[in-house]
Amino acid sequence: MKKSSHLLLAATLAVPLLSFGAAAEEISSAYTKLDPKACKDVTPLDAGGYGGVSKCEGYDGIEVRVAEGDLRMFVSYGAGAAKQTVAEQTLPQFNTIGDTLEWRLADGKPFATILRFRWDSDNGEGSTLVVTKLGETDACHVGYVTATGNPNANVLARTVADTLARGFDCANDRIHQYGPDGNRTD
Repeated sequence: MKKSSHLLLAATLAVPLLSFGAAAEEISSAYTKLDPKACKDVTPLDAGGYGGVSKCEGYDGIEVRVAEGDLRMFVSYGAGAAKQTVAEQTLPQFNTIGDTLEWRLADGKPFATILRFRWDSDNGEGSTLVVTKLGETDACHVGYVTATGNPNANVLARTVADTLARGFDCANDRIHQYGPDGNRTD
């Protein structure tokens, strides 16, 4: 591992220890499955096999909207899921989503999700962990962590969620991108 990667890893592991206010909050994870058999088809795939929307149950009954279009997946959350910024965000490559959704919780209340997107392009195949902010009125992608070739991708994705998601402005902030070495590339 390069020296800069060691420093990034040390900083990544230290950040969750910081307090975000006078009272320390408990940050934890919960996991739900995105099982197509358990999801309800809202708009089935059209005759050509393109497009479709399903609704799945997420953490604490939160609706997870999974849409597919042009061989790409779009995942949004809650009652207003179809109108959120995240409903139109995906990776540029053809992609599919993993079946496990990690919810980041502050004192038991979800504020972000982490979901693996598997992709395929002319340059090969791989996977990216997508960190999404959950807000009261909007949700959006906060960070893309390349998982292929990055043994610390899950730790880094949690750190991105914990340190950036709650303060992220969906209308004005740029999505943060991290390469396979964990270094920021945007």
